[in-house]
Amino acid sequence: MVENYLSADGECEVETVIERSRFITRVARIESEDGARAFIEKVKKQHSAATHNCFAYVASEDGNIMKFSDDGEPQGTAGMPMLEVLRSRRLAMTAAVVTRYFGGIKLGAGGLVRAYSSCVAACLDAANIVSNERSVELKIDLSYDLYPVFMRFVSDKKAVILSSDFSDGVAITCVLPHVFKKSFILGLNDALLGKGKITSGAEYFYRYK
Repeated sequence: MVENYLSADGECEVETVIERSRFITRVARIESEDGARAFIEKVKKQHSAATHNCFAYVASEDGNIMKFSDDGEPQGTAGMPMLEVLRSRRLAMTAAVVTRYFGGIKLGAGGLVRAYSSCVAACLDAANIVSNERSVELKIDLSYDLYPVFMRFVSDKKAVILSSDFSDGVAITCVLPHVFKKSFILGLNDALLGKGKITSGAEYFYRYK
């Protein structure tokens, strides 16, 4: 079972000129293979006059769903090098499209491999890359006098407060990596002297920025 993976957060675009050819690279976070296809089609529509729209994506948390396309470039010179950059950086749920407007100078097979891989690498360097970790939501119900205790406890923990409801008491929903669940609950129970109520909720991958 995958506990964590890296992904792009949102979209990023970088343009590079190599031997008079324009290479426009777009990298994006995707949520599924259908999302990858939709992103690729969007880019193709925006650059319908381009010579090539090559792509690569990894569309599963475990990295087992992936696809690439040379889109008319010589076989093995574009899509696969792009995919290798994604994989070498441990990225998942991420798609990359490199649009090329041919400038009249042929790059050769080796030049194309270097061009497409370097374009994806440059775009990833500019992108916001985040860690996605298998996480769990916890709901904490406590009295007002224990709220400062909770805030002190959580201040140095890898937990994100999603919501706080102040009514008869305080109801807090937070998310934290699943690997810390047991120690977090034990530590919080100790801090609250057993007076709070802690309930486990949904589990999913959460992007920690």
